[in-house]
Amino acid sequence: MDVLISGASIAGPALAYWLARYGFGVTVVEAAPALRTGGRAVDFRGDLHLGVLDKMGVLPALRSVQTHGTAMRVVDAQGRRLMEWPAGLAGGDLEVRRGDLSRILCDASPTTEYLFGDRITAMTETPEGVTVTFASGLRRPFALVIGADGVHSGVRRLAFGPEDRFVKHLGYYVAGWDVPNTWSLTNDLLLHNEPGRMISAGADHRHPDRASAFVAFASPLLQYDRHDRDAQKRLLRDRYAGMGWLAPQLLDALDSAPDFWLDQICRVDNPHWTKGRVALVGDAACGATIGGQGNGTAIVSAYVLAGELAAANGDHKVAFPAYERRIGSFARRTQKGGDTTGKFLAPKTATGIRARNYLNNKQWFLDLTFKIAADRSTNLTLPDYPSLALTRPPR
Repeated sequence: MDVLISGASIAGPALAYWLARYGFGVTVVEAAPALRTGGRAVDFRGDLHLGVLDKMGVLPALRSVQTHGTAMRVVDAQGRRLMEWPAGLAGGDLEVRRGDLSRILCDASPTTEYLFGDRITAMTETPEGVTVTFASGLRRPFALVIGADGVHSGVRRLAFGPEDRFVKHLGYYVAGWDVPNTWSLTNDLLLHNEPGRMISAGADHRHPDRASAFVAFASPLLQYDRHDRDAQKRLLRDRYAGMGWLAPQLLDALDSAPDFWLDQICRVDNPHWTKGRVALVGDAACGATIGGQGNGTAIVSAYVLAGELAAANGDHKVAFPAYERRIGSFARRTQKGGDTTGKFLAPKTATGIRARNYLNNKQWFLDLTFKIAADRSTNLTLPDYPSLALTRPPR
């Protein structure tokens, strides 16, 4: 039984691993010409996330490249400390670079076929399967198609409708890029705020000569070409014109930053994740750009979707509803954590910045924040799906 997965970031390779383990034939198509390297750090929290990674056998490899989290220090324009968040607030129990995570997950399923530099442009469903047309002109039949292609999912658009029906803008944008470490940052992640915008610089633990820049700024929904990096860089320069601290130096590094990215902080609100022979997983189903523990949810969701398909012997009419029932409320509750991320990173007023700094200097407030994050990442019991190939032909 052949399954096509769109997206080779996190949910896609994780799902490919489990499906291949259960005996499915798996193809992953990815629009990028190769696996993306670098990227911002992503984290996993608690026994639920780490338990699934352990079942996959990838924990040792991930621990070998972990970034260990970093304390985040808010500074004024002269670099003086205003307040500090402990490393565990952002780094969870395991933090790695997104590119390292994708590579390790892809390496874990060597029998999977990967098609880089291509994407799905059309899908025609029949009682027997889905005929898929790719941008390259290739046409192939598959039994099932899974969208694991992020908050701007092309599979979701083709199967469910336009993006604006499902993606809610949360009032902020974020961007990141690598820069030379001209400030000799070591274990530092320094953040500076002005009303409605934040800019930060953090050390790269494995490459002392490199650092990373990250920004967050308040804005209504913007219209720009998501594939035009130069236009996005111009937009960012306009937004941060006149900002002090290290902002001019960090922005100067944009021209030589091939790994630059920019996106809105948003939440995917899709009432159903499956339709016919098509399903969504990870951010395509229930994404929250940042702060919604989407990486852990992607790993868990991939485990459940593959497990339900294996338990149903490939019968999607049984497996897809079971997948939604088992993971739906957990994932939607967890993604709500992203609703306040923008306000937390870049309060819109000077009073809001001072209030955030004041509260986060209080231990009781930090303890409450940790407790909420832990509750969201653990409130689910997973079945132990059989590690068996299909025992009878799928229906």
